[in-house]
Amino acid sequence: MSFISVENVSFHYDNNDPERLITENVIENLNMKVEKGEFLCVLGHNGSGKSTLAKMFNAMLLPTEGKVYVDGMDTSDESLCFKIRSNVGLVLQNPDNQLVASVVEEDIAFGPENLGVPPEEIRQRVDSALKAVDMYDYRKNAPYKLSGGQKQRIAIAGILAMEPRCIVLDEPTAMLDPRGRQEVMETITRLNREHNITVVLITHYMDEAVLADRVIVMDRGKILTQGKPDEVFSQVDLLKKHSLDVPQATEICHRLKNMGVSIRELPLDEEECVKALWEVLK
Repeated sequence: MSFISVENVSFHYDNNDPERLITENVIENLNMKVEKGEFLCVLGHNGSGKSTLAKMFNAMLLPTEGKVYVDGMDTSDESLCFKIRSNVGLVLQNPDNQLVASVVEEDIAFGPENLGVPPEEIRQRVDSALKAVDMYDYRKNAPYKLSGGQKQRIAIAGILAMEPRCIVLDEPTAMLDPRGRQEVMETITRLNREHNITVVLITHYMDEAVLADRVIVMDRGKILTQGKPDEVFSQVDLLKKHSLDVPQATEICHRLKNMGVSIRELPLDEEECVKALWEVLK
């Protein structure tokens, strides 16, 4: 059984304007699954329904039609809401919106305290979460003194301390500089690979998507295409048609291929690009 299952889901926000009688769906008859231990990336331009979908994964939003199941639990069942949110942690775009304490380790402890975890176990969870995101040395610091990337890692640690089985990240690097983005992506990848935490990453950065096991591309609330990163980004013309980008290495080799250069497979990163061009020159 899949960890998260989306079945015939549609969603629209309530329309309070009496002059607008037609309400458009943000999500339209969507079906998808997230497997246990998977690193799934969801791509799409603004307004494609990505953030709405992320919030449905931990029952922050409920489908207008259809069902979302988390480990077999129906998100529309209010009696299961606490258990669902204990299993699926949500990290938002702006880390400042999730930091609540004046000391890093106190912020990490906030979640477990609200779950009623015993104090001695909270101490263990806080230390373990900080070490997992490589921020243990900053445990006594004030969050506001940290860089954007460090703040986001603290936000992730706060979710980890609650010991969820899945972390959903809604554009966690959108407000960060390149170094901060790299720090956060290294953390996300390590948590998935080493701790077997299911990761759903919502992003519009193509170079982040290539790190995932599987990529889903959304457009107007529907799935445009999906598959492994190399399968998705080989469809350059389709993605471009829907105003979506591809990794720079893929773009370069796609243009060269259209000019007659015999490149067999489109690369996803700089290293693969160099190998592909070297094969041509040999």
